Amino acid sequence: MELLDIIKKRHSIRKYTDNQISREDLEKVLEAGALAPNAGGGQRNMLVGIKNKELTTKIGIMNLSKFDRSNLIGSYVSKEQPSVIDDTNIKNGFYGAPSVVIIFGQNNFMFREADAFCCAENMVLQATALGISSCIISRGAETFLSNEGKALLTEWQVPDNYSAICFVILGYIDGDEPQTKPRKANRIKIIE
Repeated sequence: MELLDIIKKRHSIRKYTDNQISREDLEKVLEAGALAPNAGGGQRNMLVGIKNKELTTKIGIMNLSKFDRSNLIGSYVSKEQPSVIDDTNIKNGFYGAPSVVIIFGQNNFMFREADAFCCAENMVLQATALGISSCIISRGAETFLSNEGKALLTEWQVPDNYSAICFVILGYIDGDEPQTKPRKANRIKIIE
């Protein structure tokens, strides 16, 4: 499959079956993230892959526990794949996905967010190529502010000067693929 076809096929999925992805596929997704462009070639991201539905559910609930909806101005995401923005009844910020990759970045590094989201994009494209559904989830740092969250970081040996930036949730779609939203006009210009 051509890269542009993979890009066109990728959708943010928020409804998952309980079917777990394979360890081999998770390793490929992690490798794609590790190969992402990064500022100055510093490779400052740390990636933690979790292939445990109970643990991803626990962290997904922690992810939403401090979610502040007051900053959402007129947002609406999807009727087919509703987000926590659309449905206040959703209590798991990972939408039941059985696997997740947590992307950590070095604190006080100017390009940590850019590096993290380059990793995330590589991972969702690799997942799509493997037939795995995915979605990039924000609200990283606040997910691990609790004592329970800090204990997980210690258990995973995440350095003290690193914090979570975002997540890539992984699994298999429950239902049909969503329709691609039409692209807005006048977003691309070529100047010669």
